[in-house]
Amino acid sequence: MPNKRFGGVTLGGKIAPIFFNTQEDSGSLPIEVDVSRLEMGDVIDVLPYDGKITKNGETVAEFQLKSDVLFDEVRAGGRINLIIGRSLTAKAREFLGLPASTVFRLPTAPAATNAGFTLAQKMVGRAVGLPEGQGVRPGTYCEPRMTTVGSQDTTGPMTRDELKDLACLGFSADLVMQSFCHTAAYPKPVDVKTHRELPAFISNRGGVALRPGDGVIHSWLNRLLLPDTVGTGGDSHTRFPIGISFPAGSGLVAFGAATGVMPLDMPESVLVRFKGEMQPGVTLRDLVHAIPLYAIKQGLLTVAKAGKINEFSGRILKSKACLT
Repeated sequence: MPNKRFGGVTLGGKIAPIFFNTQEDSGSLPIEVDVSRLEMGDVIDVLPYDGKITKNGETVAEFQLKSDVLFDEVRAGGRINLIIGRSLTAKAREFLGLPASTVFRLPTAPAATNAGFTLAQKMVGRAVGLPEGQGVRPGTYCEPRMTTVGSQDTTGPMTRDELKDLACLGFSADLVMQSFCHTAAYPKPVDVKTHRELPAFISNRGGVALRPGDGVIHSWLNRLLLPDTVGTGGDSHTRFPIGISFPAGSGLVAFGAATGVMPLDMPESVLVRFKGEMQPGVTLRDLVHAIPLYAIKQGLLTVAKAGKINEFSGRILKSKACLT
């Protein structure tokens, strides 16, 4: 829980992006590593700088961190703390006429290439101020502008606490929307309290608060989103049909709403191409379901937990249809 509980180490064969982000915000160290040789009760040594896990003196797994900046995030007690501290340090040193600080680890830029850009890379490029037609390469650290931030009710109270900790008196994102998707039908006493107090907190800072019973946030965002823009949202509320969005925990939702930007390591993309003729009765949902089916057939996705393969995890899914 960012700003409430800090630290820890998470080991997982694959850590979903939204949970990976929350780990970073909490100052935890998320490590994606093969855990098949680890058993309950094992006493192990995790050597993050060496990229090894040892048990009884024997190396049982090797790994590579997503970025060396994770070390700084852990030391700072969270990614948001690091971003704010790094920014304040840079501004203070600039004011004092000092050179840029060498204390912080900086993200490694990907190798230059003449390859074209995907639509997602161009949209993020526009959000960081690149010229028209230029994009952000996978692996690049950037802070795109958030035009839309969605907050849902089960994490809304945590986001509110994060906003208080950030001393946020007004939102910088163009649209900040709070919904009550999950708790409107059968509210518990704590939900009733949230329904009564949270809307005013959001609206007083320039956001939009739906009323309980207004519906799910997805349908509202579908109506209000600006095309080709970048946004974020808590939980699964990040599916922007005419824009692009990246998942976030409560801390990052608050940061995006308060500052109008969010930290992002640009993900890779996976292209899925549909060819042929649409058959009678086939719907868009059928096409969506066909994606994992054919990924399983090609060995890009496995169902079993052991040796799990998921080509889509942590990547942007880009579909292209050549249908008649």
